[in-house]
Amino acid sequence: MALADRSFARRRLLTTAAALGGAALLGGTAHAAESPEKGSQKGPQQGPEKRRPDRFPLPNGFQPEGIAIGSAPFAYFGSLANGDIYRASLATGRGSVISKGPGAGHPSVGLKTDRHGRLFVSGGAGGDLRTVDIRTGEIEKSYAVGGTFVNDVILTPGAAWFTDSFAPQLYRLALGRHGRPGAVRTVPLGGDWQQGTDFTANGIERTPDGSALLVVNAFAGGGTLMRVDPRTGAATAVDLGAARIPNGDGLLLLGRTLYVVQQQQNAIDVFRLNSAGTKGTVITRITDPRFRIPTTAAAWGDRLYLPNARFDVEPTPDTEYDVVAVRQV
Repeated sequence: MALADRSFARRRLLTTAAALGGAALLGGTAHAAESPEKGSQKGPQQGPEKRRPDRFPLPNGFQPEGIAIGSAPFAYFGSLANGDIYRASLATGRGSVISKGPGAGHPSVGLKTDRHGRLFVSGGAGGDLRTVDIRTGEIEKSYAVGGTFVNDVILTPGAAWFTDSFAPQLYRLALGRHGRPGAVRTVPLGGDWQQGTDFTANGIERTPDGSALLVVNAFAGGGTLMRVDPRTGAATAVDLGAARIPNGDGLLLLGRTLYVVQQQQNAIDVFRLNSAGTKGTVITRITDPRFRIPTTAAAWGDRLYLPNARFDVEPTPDTEYDVVAVRQV
């Protein structure tokens, strides 16, 4: 089976037992997400928030995974089918493709946008990483890093960091003045890092104090969050108590609250981290009947927005996809 097919098939075929096991190990109080259209709103945001849709469609056959939201109320989504980038207004839910991808075999997986109008894109099984000018839609730069599956990305001062799901390494893209991309360096992972024979590294974030990186390791200990020293690549398991993140995908850190999207479990596990990111305490689990294997999350206002990747169905050009919004905790 081709690597790309194996990558996505593995996600679709994760067992129900693993999902239920992760739910049991979480140990926190789960709650169903309240629709943003219902209940009380926060202060002056009440009017605008109530008018924004809490669910909107993406193009049929798009196969979304990553999402990025910058300083304006627009969300960007990458296509696993051909690498296209779709932008949607959070005010209306309407959108369009703003950047044509490189084509089949070159997906757009993880996404992040900076304040300079640049989108950073993980190229998945295409083994590359790219930057896109969101004003023109042009691919600004493309780096063939030889990675087996470049999965997710996070921006830090001076660098963009990318995970590789099938190799124990990160990619560091240096950023210069005005965020201009420079050279790429491969950073091997060591310390407590354990590399499985299948999908291992996934989502990536920064610690609350910015001193290190946080990376999902879906293999070690049945699903672990790793704290990685960006200077050396040495990894240390984050103490999450009895909680496990076997289906951990996208990470989102807001202050010291870490949201871990557990895609096959149709849930978001929420932790409170200490400043250094060495320990986390379970807060809750967010579930919603509209979840159809969400993969990543981005925030705007008091909401989290998640694309439904629907890895449990075989994708076709007519497969329907959408985005749902839930409240932050």
